[in-house]
Formats: sequence, C-alpha cells, structure tokens
Amino acid sequence: MAKSSAKPKPNPKKSVGRYVDPVARGRVTARRPANADKSPRWYGWSILGLLIFGILVITLNYLSVLPGSTSAWYLALGLVSIFAAFALATGYK
Repeated sequence: MAKSSAKPKPNPKKSVGRYVDPVARGRVTARRPANADKSPRWYGWSILGLLIFGILVITLNYLSVLPGSTSAWYLALGLVSIFAAFALATGYK
C-alpha cells in the first residue's frame, strides 16, 4: 500500500495562534427559545396537590380521624406523596 502524499487542507475559518473562536471550533451550543423552558401549567398544581395531600393524610392520621385508627400505612402514604412532590419539583421550570 502506498502512502498518500496529499496533505489535508487547513480550515479557512480557523485562525492561527493560541485563541480560536468557539464558533469556529464548533463548541457553541445553539440557543433555545425562551418559552421552551417552561413547565405546563398543571405541573405546579400537581406539586402543590401532592404536598397538601401528604401533609393532610399525616395530620389526619395522628388525629385519628381516618378509618382504621392510627396506622403506619397512612404515614407511608403521606410520606410517599410528599417525596413524589419533591421529585416533581426538581424538574419544574
């Protein structure tokens, strides 16, 4: 196999020296529209609904208002609801 003697052509967009423009290097991320970063309107309400539901279940459990007297399952339901609300809140924009 013969070696190719053709040299690669330099890119005319790149400058010579230490600094190379980020656009010329291709290291610039394209801008997204500002309205693309917003969450749907129902997303915030679902976060608030889960938080309020979790707090209400835990409170009513310890006041013995819920059927079946005080139960660890009601506490678990309330905590899972609150943790789900916090998990949703991490993606809220």
